[in-house]
Amino acid sequence: MLQVQFIRENKEEVIKLLQVRNVEASMIEQVISLDEERRALQAQLDNILAESNKLSKEIGGFFKSGDVEKANALKAQTGELKETSKTLGEQLNAKSEELSSLLYKIPNIPHPSVPAGNSDEDNVEIFKEGAVPELEGDALPHWELAKKYDIIDFDLGAKITGAGFPVYKGKGARLQRALIAYFLDKNTAAGYTEYQVPHLVNEASGFGTGQLPDKEGQMYHIGADDLYLIPTAEVPVTNIFRDEIVSESSLPIKITGYTPCFRREAGSYGAHVRGLNRLHQFDKVEIVRVEHPDNSYKALDGMVAHIQEILRELKLPYRILRLCGGDLGFTSALTFDFEVYSTAQERWLEISSVSNFETYQANRLKLRFKDENGKSVLAHTLNGSSLALPRVLAGILENYQTPEGIKIPEALVPYTGFDMIS
Repeated sequence: MLQVQFIRENKEEVIKLLQVRNVEASMIEQVISLDEERRALQAQLDNILAESNKLSKEIGGFFKSGDVEKANALKAQTGELKETSKTLGEQLNAKSEELSSLLYKIPNIPHPSVPAGNSDEDNVEIFKEGAVPELEGDALPHWELAKKYDIIDFDLGAKITGAGFPVYKGKGARLQRALIAYFLDKNTAAGYTEYQVPHLVNEASGFGTGQLPDKEGQMYHIGADDLYLIPTAEVPVTNIFRDEIVSESSLPIKITGYTPCFRREAGSYGAHVRGLNRLHQFDKVEIVRVEHPDNSYKALDGMVAHIQEILRELKLPYRILRLCGGDLGFTSALTFDFEVYSTAQERWLEISSVSNFETYQANRLKLRFKDENGKSVLAHTLNGSSLALPRVLAGILENYQTPEGIKIPEALVPYTGFDMIS
C-alpha cells in the first residue's frame, strides 16, 4: 500500500497521478485527515505517558524521603492518567485501523508514463513483431483443433469438475509439459532461480501482494482452513520475503516458478472466453524480481526483452501494450501486456503481464534492505508471466495448423519429441 508520509509530503502529485486511475481526490484528503487525527492522538498519548513516568519517579522520591501523603496524592494522579492513556490508546488503535483500512482501498500510484483511460480499449500499442501466417480457408479455432486431434477434452473437464477445467490428452499433455519445461529453462538460463512453492496461501500472503482485498471475489477460498488457491505464482513467491530485511548485496533477487493457477473469473461468458481463452484452472510460469529502487525500471525493461526473446523463438506474432490507468492492475505502477495474435479467431490474446510495483507490495510485505548508511529502505518488486500457457498453446495450435496437422515450433521439438500433431 502507499506510505502515509509520502502521501502527506506529495499530496498534489499523488492526487494528480491517481486521477489517471480515476481515483477521486477525496480519498487522499481523507487519508491526510485521518493521519492528522491519528498523529494528534499519538501526541496526546505520548504526553500523558511522559507525565505518568515523571510522576512515578517523583512518587519514588517521596516514599524514599518518608513523605507518604504527597506520594499517595501523586499515585491518585497517575491512576487518572492511566485511565486517560487507556482511553487514548483505544482511540488511537481505532483511528489507525480506520486509516489502514482506507489505505488498502487505494491503488498504487501510476508511473508518469501511464496513459489516461477507462478500459482496455485505451491501452497503447508500443511494439508489434512477427508476420501473421496466411491460413487455408478452412482453418479452425483451437477448440475445434483440440477436438479434431483429440488433444484437449473440454467436455470431460466439465464432467469431472465444471466449465473452465480442461483435460489435456496424449500429445496435448506432452506439449503442455514441454512448454512448462521450455519456459523454466529459458528463465533459469537468464539467471532466475527455480522454486517450487505451495499452491495454497494464507490470508496474510494475499494481503502482502495485494490480491486481498481487491480480488477477493476472484480467488477460490477454502473456508474450513481459511486458505486461498493461488491465482498466480507471484503470490507465494513474493511472500517468501514477507517481514524480511534482505542484504543490499543480494539484490537483485530473481526467481522463477511453475504453478497451476486458479481463478473464479466470475461473470466471464460469451464466445470470447471459449476454449483456452479463459479458464478457471491453468498453468503458468512466473518470473519475480526484488530490486533496488534505483534499478527497478531497468529491470522491467530487461524482463520485457526476455519475454520478447521467448516469443521470437516460438515464432508467434505478438504485440506489446502499455496499459492505461483504467486497465492497470491495483498494485502496479506500470504494466506492459504481451498479446499473441490468434489467426483463426482473428483477435489478440493476452499471454503475459509484466509489472513494476515499486514499493507498493514491499510496504505491505515489510520487505526491506539496509542501505550503505544502515537505514532500512523498502525494496521494489516486479513480476511477469513467462509465460501463461493456455493462450500461448491456443496461438501455437491456430497459427501452426496445416492441412497435414499442427506443426510444433522448432524450439519445442527437443522437449516434445515430435514435430507434428496429426
